[in-house]
This record gives sequence, C-alpha cells and structure tokens, in this order.
Amino acid sequence: MGGGKKKESGLNGSFVIGAIGLVFLILGYQVALFVHKASLTRIAANRDHPDTVYVIEYRSSVAETPQDEGSVKLSRKNAPHSPEVERMREQTRRVESFRFNPNTVSVEDLKRLGFSEKQAQSIENYRQKGGRFHRPADFAKSFVVADSVYERLEPYIEIPKLDLNQADSAALLALPGIGPFFAGKMVAYREQLGGYSYPEQLLEIWHFDQEKYIGLQDLIICSEPDPYPLWTLPEAELARHPYISKAEAHGIILFREHNPPEACTLDGLKKAGVLSEDHASRLSRCRIATDQ
Repeated sequence: MGGGKKKESGLNGSFVIGAIGLVFLILGYQVALFVHKASLTRIAANRDHPDTVYVIEYRSSVAETPQDEGSVKLSRKNAPHSPEVERMREQTRRVESFRFNPNTVSVEDLKRLGFSEKQAQSIENYRQKGGRFHRPADFAKSFVVADSVYERLEPYIEIPKLDLNQADSAALLALPGIGPFFAGKMVAYREQLGGYSYPEQLLEIWHFDQEKYIGLQDLIICSEPDPYPLWTLPEAELARHPYISKAEAHGIILFREHNPPEACTLDGLKKAGVLSEDHASRLSRCRIATDQ
C-alpha cells in the first residue's frame, strides 16, 4: 500500500505541475495577443505616412482560442487615417483645378494645383534655366509630376501656339530645333513675304527641311497678314518679294499701265505670261490687296 500511495502522490504532483504549466501557457498567449493588438493600435495611431505605414493582420479560419488550430492568413494593408487626421490633411493639401500655362504659371498657383513647395520650386528652377514645355505631354515628363496628377490636370493645360506673324526672334528661339540662325531667317523671310500666309511657307527657307517643320508644326499658327499691295508697289519693291522675279516685277508695272483695273488680276498676269505658273500659284495662296 505504501507504494500505491507514493504512486498516487506522484500523479497528483504531475497533475498540479501540468495544470500550472497550462495556466502559464494560457496567460502567455493572452499577453501575446494583448501586445500584438497594442502594437496594431499604435501603428494605426501614427498615420502620418499612409504610403509607408502598413499593418500586418493574422486571421484564423476558426475561433482564436488556445485550443483551436486554424490556418493563419497574412495580409498587408495601408493604415487608415483617423477622421481627425484626414480632415487636417484635406485642409492642408486641398487642391484646385484651373486652366494654366505651365510655362508661366506662378509658384503659388502651382501649389494651388496640388504641388508641394519643393515640387513647385523645381518647376520654376527648370524654367529659369531655359526649360520650356512645348506640349502638355512635356509637362507629364517632369519628374515632379505624378501620372495621377497629370491625368487630373491635362484638360486644364493651355500652351498658346506661337504666331509666326507676331513672334520676334527671341520667341522663335523657344521652338524645338530653332537656333539663332533659323530664328533670324524666319523673321527675314516674313519681311520679304509681307507676312506669312500659311505655316508651310517656312519650308521655302534655305535648309529648313521637312523634319524640322514636322517637329514644330503643331506649335505654330499664322494670323492673317496685311494684304500685299501688288497693284500699287513700285517695281523695286515688287522685285523683293520671293514669288516675283525682277523680270516679273517689270512686267507687272507694264501690265498695270496698259490694262484697266478690272483686268488686273493674278489670272490676268498669268494668262499674259507676266507670272510663271509656279509664282502665280504661290501668290494665289497669299492675301492680295484689291486697291489699285
């Protein structure tokens, strides 16, 4: 019997030790859950950088008890803002959308459009160094313009086209592929023509090729030039026009002197052999004064 009592006493001791161990396991698990939830609460409270702060959640397919064994799923999600922080961020980062020219818009207006002080200043620095946005797509290429920002602002971007009849050589230099040489030639040719009648006349400039024209054709316009006084200019002035040779200028003077005003037309000059077919065709696309 003494041996039986010892055996029973040993079993009771083991049971007590096992029970104590189980209690510690349960307490340890509960403490771990508490620390985990406290950590999540702290992360969620520090939400100043939602693009970098994230929360790890452990989700079980069954009830979360020490006895249950469920599959653990790991998920990552951005920490949501509290309503107070959301309101503060909305007030400090409220943006507007309005029409603007990225080449002239002020730093303050860039901030109104949603850019930070640093981003707006970067755009200003680019412009001060001679940079220019020729097309809306050029603005999208700026490293401070996010795709989502450009998508919002694209309908509001307005970059005026350059008027060939109003721009000076400095303005022409802003066109892609145009340096001082071609800027000067464009101004000089405009004076000879009496004003550009259509943009394609740029191709008549020496060495101004099709590739150069294609690179800027969507950036330019021609306002209506003053009518060319074909029927009143003296011979020397007529001969300065690119579409009128010296011989043709002399012929125009003779034609004007020997024909009534109603006969003085481009078609009349062509039929009389005063103007070549090519020059008559080119002049027909120009604005010719009717006064005689």
